[in-house]
Amino acid sequence: MRVVSIPPPAGPQFEGGAQPPHFPHQGPPGPGPYFAYGPYGPRPPAAVNGVAIAALVFGVLCFLPAVGLVLGVIALLQIRRRGERGKGMAVAGVTLSSLGLALWTVALVTGGVAAFWEGFRDGARSDSVLSLRKGDCFTSPGGLEGWTVKALKVPCTDEHDGEVFALVAVPGSDFPGDDSLVELGEDRCYERRSAYVMDGWSLPEEIGVYYFAPSEQSWRFGDRSVACVLGREDGTRFSGSLRSDATTLDAHQLAYLEAAEVLNVALDEVPASDSFDDDVSDDREWAAQVEEAVTEQVRLLRAHAWPVQAREPVDELVADLVAARLAWGRAAGTVDPDAYWIREEEAWEATDPSLSITVREALGLATSPPAYDEEVEREPEAGEMEV
Repeated sequence: MRVVSIPPPAGPQFEGGAQPPHFPHQGPPGPGPYFAYGPYGPRPPAAVNGVAIAALVFGVLCFLPAVGLVLGVIALLQIRRRGERGKGMAVAGVTLSSLGLALWTVALVTGGVAAFWEGFRDGARSDSVLSLRKGDCFTSPGGLEGWTVKALKVPCTDEHDGEVFALVAVPGSDFPGDDSLVELGEDRCYERRSAYVMDGWSLPEEIGVYYFAPSEQSWRFGDRSVACVLGREDGTRFSGSLRSDATTLDAHQLAYLEAAEVLNVALDEVPASDSFDDDVSDDREWAAQVEEAVTEQVRLLRAHAWPVQAREPVDELVADLVAARLAWGRAAGTVDPDAYWIREEEAWEATDPSLSITVREALGLATSPPAYDEEVEREPEAGEMEV
C-alpha cells in the first residue's frame, strides 16, 4: 500500500512545518475569521445513494428478487460515478436478491412457490416434526392419530403424546410413494424398538409403535426420514421416558440385557406353523440356532463380573441354561417328527422363568413379564425364555 502525504499550504514555515498562530480578533494581518471548504478544510459528507437502500430492502424481504438485483446493480454504477455512499448496502441487496431469485427458480421447478414456501415455513419452525430427534418427547394437536407437522417438544417428565425412538433414513432421491413408506415404517420401526427399549419387560402393555413418514410436499423440502414413535394406544398422554439403553442403564443391567437379547433374537426366528406336521426340517434347524444362542448367552453371563447380590441368582441361571442347551441340542438332532416335538417341549421346560425374575430383581430391572408372554399356551415367548 502506498502512503501519499498532503503538502502544507504556502507561506512561512516554522519548526516542524507548523503555521504561525493566527488570532482573527486581534486585527491585521487577516481580513477577519472565516472557514474554508477546500483541500485542507472539512468536507461535507457524501450523500447515501437512495437506490442502494431500495436494493437492500428488496433483498431482505426476498420479494420480487429480480427487482432487487437490478436496483443493486444500478446503485453500484451510480455510487462509482457520483462518489456517493451505500456500496455495502448495494452489494448486500445484490447478494440477497440473487439468493432469493435462485430459491424462487427451484420452487417453480419442483412444484410451485406456495408449496415450497409452506414447507420452508413449517420445517424451519421449532414446533415441526422435522425438528424432532431420537429421544425427544412431544405433544401434538389431536394426539398421534391426528397429528400434523406441528409437534411441540417437551421434557419427557411432562405429559406427552409420543417419544421418538428412532429415525429411519429413506433411500433414494425420488419420492418413493406412500405405500413404500408405510412398508418401510412398519418393518424398520419395529426392528429398532429393541435397541431403544432393551428391557422389553419395562414397556407398558398399552404402549404401541407409531411412525411419521414424509409427505410428497415435505420430501421436496428435504424430509428424508421416517420418525418412529412410542405412544399409548388409547390416545391418552403419559409421562416419563420409556428409554432403556446404554444412556439410562448401569453396566450390570446392560450386560444382562445384552446377553438376554442373544436368545431373544434366536427365539424370534421360530418357524411359522399353525399345527404340528411331519416336516420338522425347519424346526430342527431353528432348534440348532437356539442351542448356539444359549451357548453364547452362557459365555456372556460367565464373562461378566456381577455385583455380590446378583452372583448367586446368575449362577443358578447359568446352570439352568446349560441344561436347556443340551435339551435344544437333542431336539435339533431328532429326525422323527413325534420325537422332535417331545424334545422341543423338554427344551422349553428346561428353563425356569422364575430364575430370570430373580436375576432381574437383584439387578433392579422390571420383574413382571409382558402380558403377551403369559397368554402363550404352547410355549413361552422371548420374555419368559430370556435370561
